[in-house]
Amino acid sequence: TDHQEPDRTGGHMRAAIARRGEIVVDDLPTPEPGPGEVLVRTRACGICGSDLHALHHGRRLAPLMRKAGSFFTADPDLDLVPGHEFCAEVVDYGPGTTGQIPVGSLVCSEPALFTPAGLEPIGFSNDVPGGYGQYMTLMEGLLVPVPNGLPAEHAALTEPMAVGVHAVAKAELPPGAAVLVVGCGPVGLAVIGALKLAGAEQIIAADFSPKRRSLAEAMGADAVVDPAMMSPYERFQDLAQVDPARAAPRPIWRGGPSLRPQVIFECVGVPGVLASVLEGAEPGARVVVVGVCMEQDHFEPIYAINKEIEVRFVFGHSPDEFAATLRHIAEGDLPVEDLITAKVGLDGVAGAFEALADPEEHAKILIDPWADDSADDSEESS
Repeated sequence: TDHQEPDRTGGHMRAAIARRGEIVVDDLPTPEPGPGEVLVRTRACGICGSDLHALHHGRRLAPLMRKAGSFFTADPDLDLVPGHEFCAEVVDYGPGTTGQIPVGSLVCSEPALFTPAGLEPIGFSNDVPGGYGQYMTLMEGLLVPVPNGLPAEHAALTEPMAVGVHAVAKAELPPGAAVLVVGCGPVGLAVIGALKLAGAEQIIAADFSPKRRSLAEAMGADAVVDPAMMSPYERFQDLAQVDPARAAPRPIWRGGPSLRPQVIFECVGVPGVLASVLEGAEPGARVVVVGVCMEQDHFEPIYAINKEIEVRFVFGHSPDEFAATLRHIAEGDLPVEDLITAKVGLDGVAGAFEALADPEEHAKILIDPWADDSADDSEESS
């Protein structure tokens, strides 16, 4: 795709828009950078599971988000340009900026814009467009330059991979811990990559999908489990047995083998999964909930009480974690190329949403808003 500077004299851009439960492609005014803002051209943007959830469940989620104190409070009855996993190219600077990053440079950014009306979450706002549009405005102070030579499509995975980096940091892995990652979609794969980066000694990954189990191994899992064939908790017991002197403390009323400290990352976000994790977890386990469940869920507290399980919920990432993740991708410490299973232009976004329902076909689909789908620029990369 040719990424030469397009003619902006018309003041319009193309975008894939979430409009009342559907994805449509339409023209919108090109945003103008305000004070402290930078106009950028989107070079690559990932489709996230939360984009799908927001499209199909926005009417139910919006009031819950408001009640929870979240700034993700877009009105589902109004147009929204999604896209918070992006890499973009600097085009122009607004007033009050320094212009330190040269025009034409590739950048990533935390998906947030600070406006006079308050914080706008890029990709989840009715008022500012996300990466499904050809142009966006970003905060100059949040820009992170992409290291020379890193492709824009790889840099676009900074945001989802940073979710894994943040989750592992919040987990505070005990020395000698063995880890079980439940669910190997994009979130689980990001967690596995971050665990490997953090030096986790033993990583066990569980998913029903052979494709996802293969990707888990590529990201650094030491063992993979098909829950249809074997309980991942039984597999954990097989692999995590240690000398009793090094084992995690166990209540006197709990028997069984001496095991390493157990940390479980729940990366599915579907009702019933957390309950099954608490039922299968070892005594004294630490459960880190990374998957975002969009529905009401239920579990039996007695499992967690009897086994003294600690549960931590995590979300997002910090600016420092975001910048560090981009650096790790650029240095090859976080391998992301295999996660990209397809690329589409704007006209292919609606179909990509449907395709992502099949875990055997896709992990991460990237959007190039400048690609011409009619010219067969939409491609499978695996």
